[in-house]
Amino acid sequence: MSTHQKIEVVEYNPEWPAMFEEEKSIILDALGDNCVAIHHVGSTSVPGLIAKPRIDIIAVANDRKQAITALEKNGYSYDGEWNIPLQCGFTKRIGTQVNLHMFFDENHPEIEMNLAFRDYLRTHEKTKNAYADLKREILSNEENATKRVQVGTLSFPFYTLQKRAFIDNIFRKIGFNCLRVIKCLTDFEQNAAVNFYAQKFGQTACIDFSNKNYEHFMLYRGVDVCGYAKLNLETRGVDMITRNSEEESFLRDVIQKWFDVAAYKI
Repeated sequence: MSTHQKIEVVEYNPEWPAMFEEEKSIILDALGDNCVAIHHVGSTSVPGLIAKPRIDIIAVANDRKQAITALEKNGYSYDGEWNIPLQCGFTKRIGTQVNLHMFFDENHPEIEMNLAFRDYLRTHEKTKNAYADLKREILSNEENATKRVQVGTLSFPFYTLQKRAFIDNIFRKIGFNCLRVIKCLTDFEQNAAVNFYAQKFGQTACIDFSNKNYEHFMLYRGVDVCGYAKLNLETRGVDMITRNSEEESFLRDVIQKWFDVAAYKI
C-alpha cells in the first residue's frame, strides 16, 4: 500500500449541475463537430448524494487524436486510457475540477454502465443513502483516505476498491449484463486470470504480469468475470480463454481495435 492525496467527500452541492453545464460548453466548443455526446455521471450527478468535489463527465467523440489535441488546449491533461481499453482519460485541476472519460463509440458498454448506475441512485433513495453511509464508513478511518493500491504502473485508491462490492450488487440487481473488457490490473483480476489460464494450459502455467511485452485483458459479463486474454505486443499473438464463441468474438474484436489505435501508440 502507498499513500497519496487525501480523499475527501462533501455534502451535495446544488451548484454541481451548473458546473457540469459550464464544462460541457467548454468541451463542446473545443471538440466542435467531433463531439457526439456528453453526460454528467458519478456522485456529483446524483441530487443529494455526498461526493468528492470533482465533476465526472463522459464524452463521446469521433476522432481520437483531434479530441486529445483540442482538450489539451483547453486546460485538460491527457492521462492515457486508465484501465479501460479504447478510453481516453483526462483531468482538469484548475478552476472546476473534472475527471473526463472520453470514448469513441456511442454504444460503449462503460457508458451504459455509468448511466445505469447514476439513474438507479437518482430513483432509489434508500440505496443512495446506503451508498453515502458506506463512503462515510470507509473514510471514518483516516488512513483509508490516503491509502492506494499499486498495480504495475497504475495505482488505485483503496477507497474506490472498497466500494466495489456495493456497486456490483446494484448492477446485479438491475440485471446489467453487457460484455465489457477491462485491463487486468487488480489482485482480484490477476487471480482470476491465473485461474482461467491454469484451466486451459495446466496448473503449472504461470503469468508474469510484470513483463512489459504483454498486455492483459479481463472479460466481464456485467460485473462477473467470464474470460481472460494475454496479448504479446511484439508478435500480436493472443492466448485467450472464454466460455463461448460470442465472448471470444467480442474480446478478440476489442483487442484488435486496441492494438490498432491504443492510447499508448499516440
